[in-house]
Amino acid sequence: MNRNDLVHAVRQQLERYPEPYDNHYGVVPLAPPEIGTVLGAIAHRHMAAIAAIAQVDQLAHSFNDPYYIGRILVRQEAVSSSSIEGTYSTLDELLGLEEQIEEDRTEALQVRDYAALLEHIVPMARERGSVIFDSGLIADIHREVMRHDPDYRDVPGELRDCVVWIGGIRNIGQSTYNPAPPAHVPRALADCLSYLRDEGMQAMAQSVVERMAIAHAHFEAVHPFRDGNGRVGRLLMPLVMAANGHAPLYLSPYIEANKTRYIEALKAAQQRLEWAEIIGFMSDAIVATVQELHITRQALAELSRNWQNRRRFRAGAASTRALDILPAYPMITAGRLAAMLGVAFPSANAAIEQLLDADILRERTGYRRNRVFIAHEALHIINRPFGSDIEG
Repeated sequence: MNRNDLVHAVRQQLERYPEPYDNHYGVVPLAPPEIGTVLGAIAHRHMAAIAAIAQVDQLAHSFNDPYYIGRILVRQEAVSSSSIEGTYSTLDELLGLEEQIEEDRTEALQVRDYAALLEHIVPMARERGSVIFDSGLIADIHREVMRHDPDYRDVPGELRDCVVWIGGIRNIGQSTYNPAPPAHVPRALADCLSYLRDEGMQAMAQSVVERMAIAHAHFEAVHPFRDGNGRVGRLLMPLVMAANGHAPLYLSPYIEANKTRYIEALKAAQQRLEWAEIIGFMSDAIVATVQELHITRQALAELSRNWQNRRRFRAGAASTRALDILPAYPMITAGRLAAMLGVAFPSANAAIEQLLDADILRERTGYRRNRVFIAHEALHIINRPFGSDIEG
C-alpha cells in the first residue's frame, strides 16, 4: 500500500501490523461520517436514484408486494455477488440444484446459501428496522455464506485474528489497501454497525442511498473476516433499504458488469474519504437496476400475453394458473408445480403436457422419469447479461 495514495486524515489512522508483517501498516478506518456529504457533481445522479427508489416503492405497493423483486432476481444477486469474489456458478445451475437435479457442486451450494439467506433476512430487516444491525447479524450472515467453502481457513462467523490485505495477491508489498490490524477490527466493526443502526445524525442528514453506499465502503475497509467480506458487504445493501422501509434492490449484477468502476469508487472512499464517488456509483447502480427491472418485467408480461394466445387455455385450469408461476420458476418439476397449484400429481402432469404442446415448456433431461422442464423463453429474458437488449 502506497502511503501517498492516502489523504492525511487516513494516514493518521495507520497502525503497525503484528509480526511477521511488522514492516507494514493497516488503516483503522475513521467512523463513517454522520453529517451530509458534499455531493457536488454527482448530486443529479443521487437525485435520480432517490426518484428510482420512490418509483419502485410505489409499484411494490400497487402490486401489494413489499419486495417487488421476486425469486429470480434474488438468485441473480447471489450468482453475481459470488462471481465478483471468484465463486462461479450460473442461474441455471442454481435453479437445477434447487430442483435437486444438479450435482451438489461446492460453488453452487455457496450461491444457494446466499440466496436462501437473502430470502430469510430481508423480511426480518423490514420488520425490525435498523436495530437489526448488530454483531450477531454479521456473524450469522458470514457463517451462512461461507459454510460450504472448503478453502476457508477460519471458523465462519468469527472475526479474523490475522493480517489481510487487498490487491497484490499473495504479496503484501504490492497491496492497494491494508485493512485494520486484527486487534482493531472489533472496534472498527462496532463503528460501522452503530452507523447502520442510525445512532447518530445520519438518518436526518443523509439519504438512504448515501447511508447504504457509505456503510458498504466502510464495512469493506474494516474487512472483518479473512474472506467473504465482499459478499457480506453487498448483502448489507438490500438490508439497509428494507430496514428503512423501501423495496430492496439487488445491485450485484450491475456491480459485476462495472467491476472496475466499483473498485475505483471504493478506493476513493477508503483511501481519500471521497464519499461522493461511491455514492455516485451506487446511485448509478440503483437507476440502472430499476431500469433493468422494468425492462425485464415488461418483457415477461409480453411473453405471458404471447403464451395465452398459443392455445385455448380454460379459465382456472392448472395449465392456465401455471403460466403465472413460470416467470418465477422457469425451471420446474411436476411435483413442484403440483405443490404450488395445490393439485394432484396427475393434474400437474396434464398441465405440463399442454404447456409442452404449446412450446411454453421444454423437457430438459430426456428421461422418462424425474423429468425437469424449462420455460426457455422466460429463461432467455432472465439470463441475458445485465443491460443487454432482449432479442427474439
